[in-house]
Amino acid sequence: MTLRRLSVLAGLLASAVAAPSAFAQSPPANAPAPTSPAPAPSTSAVPAPPPNAAIEWNRTLLAIVRTKIPQPLQPPTIHATRAFAMLHLGIYDAVVAVEGGTPYLPEHILKRSASATAAADQAAHDVLVALYPSQQAALDSELSADLAGIRADARRARGVQAGSAAAQAILANRAQDGSGVTPPLYSVPPGPGVFEPTPPATAAFTHWANVKPFVLVRASQFRPPAPAPLTSSAYLQSLAQVQSLGQNTSATRTADQTTIATFWSGGIWDYWNEIAQSASLAHHDSLVQDAQLFAQLNVSLADTVIAFYDAKYTYDVWRPQSAIRSGFPGFTATPTWTPLGKTPAEPSYPGAHAAISAAGASVLSSFFHGDAQALTVTSEVMPGTTRQFSGYAAAANEASASRVFAGVHTQLDEDAGQQLGASVARFVLHSGSLASRRAIGARHIRHAGHGSGAHRR
Repeated sequence: MTLRRLSVLAGLLASAVAAPSAFAQSPPANAPAPTSPAPAPSTSAVPAPPPNAAIEWNRTLLAIVRTKIPQPLQPPTIHATRAFAMLHLGIYDAVVAVEGGTPYLPEHILKRSASATAAADQAAHDVLVALYPSQQAALDSELSADLAGIRADARRARGVQAGSAAAQAILANRAQDGSGVTPPLYSVPPGPGVFEPTPPATAAFTHWANVKPFVLVRASQFRPPAPAPLTSSAYLQSLAQVQSLGQNTSATRTADQTTIATFWSGGIWDYWNEIAQSASLAHHDSLVQDAQLFAQLNVSLADTVIAFYDAKYTYDVWRPQSAIRSGFPGFTATPTWTPLGKTPAEPSYPGAHAAISAAGASVLSSFFHGDAQALTVTSEVMPGTTRQFSGYAAAANEASASRVFAGVHTQLDEDAGQQLGASVARFVLHSGSLASRRAIGARHIRHAGHGSGAHRR
């Protein structure tokens, strides 16, 4: 990474405020505790290369979506996972155009040598400028700095052309995907078990189930089964559990569980992009490898979000706060009960953190072939606070359990979310152009001995 590139990215970061069918999960009261990390892949023999273009531009987008002051850069009715998927599909198709493989969208494969890095840089820039036009000056500077690090020859020019074409293709493909419509007002009649936003909030992302998926055939493809009835023992037990563990003044929640509840309370897709970046750097991945990894990851996350909003607004299940405060036959009301965390303005079932985390862990476990990668995860909302895990599933399980400790989900929500996220990820990994067997040639993505190679080519 050039000094100029570092200074540009630092400017963006300065304005950001960091606020087998599925993963098995033990009850939150005994949620998996962080473990001492196993040894990370050795880097003593081979110096770590600079981050490649996929990671650099992923960091830029993370800085954009984290920016809250003086105003958020992420539009409030456009889910951030859409931008991550579009960014990395643009990079992926640009790299495929140069290196060969199966593109996400039909595209000409270059017959002459070209710079894959220039292609990735141009594609990333063009997608982000289209999505965040107010950031064009900073993004232009980043692109100029990146291209300045590549020899100014015909290979660079052909790479730039390929990147521009890939970006325009994904932008055109998503231009009418349903994300830009005005979210309809939530109008489901109130009643026992039915979600109602906590005033003054209004229901969020009521339109997102109708957004065109990236790989799924339809949003309802893996819709979870109907939730347990209010009077069922399963629901009564899960609600009693969150009533005890999730209350702001809980005497049964441990100090570590309280930390867990807060630690994971940021945008969960940001955490999994950070985890992927760390894994890539530990494995010395190349641009070709990361073009595939981040496309698979972020398409899985984006389609999981579309899928869980389909389920949320199909079943309209009330949040634990509403259930506990109002009560119902078989459950005594506690009108003053307050959760530890802030109750989101959307239905409870299935759990979003659980779904996103299961999808993220599934992709990373698949890509790194089950590598027992020790993880150090940094909180999005507790600056400087980290937690360590023995692998991806352990991190996913804790992220899911955090929502019960926060008092905003039942364990039934989390179980359904984990099943959904894992199912979506499996479909992305095994179907369509991003399937592992069809993507960029296998000769490029093996991890034996870790990938390596110069960043600027």
